[in-house]
Amino acid sequence: MKQLQDQLGTFHTFETSPKRIISLVPSQTELLYDLGLEENIIAITKFCVHPYHLKSTKEIIGGTKNVKFDKIKALQPDIIIANKEENTLEIVEELRKICPVWVTDIVTIEDNLKMIHDFGQLFNKRTEAQKISDKINFAYADFVSFMKDKPFQRAAYFIWANPYMVAGNNTFINEMLKLNKFENIYENREERYPEIIIQKMRIQGDPDYVFLSSEPFPFNDEHAFELGRFTHHAKTVFVDGEMFSWYGSRILKAFDYFKLLQSKIQ
Repeated sequence: MKQLQDQLGTFHTFETSPKRIISLVPSQTELLYDLGLEENIIAITKFCVHPYHLKSTKEIIGGTKNVKFDKIKALQPDIIIANKEENTLEIVEELRKICPVWVTDIVTIEDNLKMIHDFGQLFNKRTEAQKISDKINFAYADFVSFMKDKPFQRAAYFIWANPYMVAGNNTFINEMLKLNKFENIYENREERYPEIIIQKMRIQGDPDYVFLSSEPFPFNDEHAFELGRFTHHAKTVFVDGEMFSWYGSRILKAFDYFKLLQSKIQ
């Protein structure tokens, strides 16, 4: 018998470690795989693209915001892994009628390390979880040292167009921007992903860099040109959204990506 608490503070009691896992979050699917739980994953979302072969070996139960409840119920999972930002409260509450739903809440690197530790406890993969955490801590310290003498610069990180939306405060993306010494000009907005008026970018903070994420919206050169008109001197850069927004074990790849990004934009 084990009693564990998820990142929303919900207590879960298990007689044994859950064996049949459904993951509703792409980055957490990748983490479960890296913890050695491929055989235990019975279903994923259509957005769970890493590792790629899971899409052909596991059941697909819809998207992160639109899941197929009947299909999930028929699969008889022991546990469903969800996330506060990726999945709605309504979805989580409906799924709780089927089995325990473990909800993560990731904003900081510390939150990410806590999730990895929790999964190690939950699925009896403590050694594997510790190895991943040790690698992250080492890479994190190395990157902080790499950034030590670099100056802070202003940035806006766009995630959507029509309407234009950016990453704001209390987001993992904002934490990654800060780690790269970018001051997010929209950090003071109340919304986590505010809709913004691009004509006011100069007043808002006149960024040095405008980042266009590869996900969830497919930005193109026309968007880059349009946004560039409303800053004094900003460089517009297309960036890999997975590296800024995926937590779990993906962050290990992100640190190397950030070094390349820094060398490219300086």
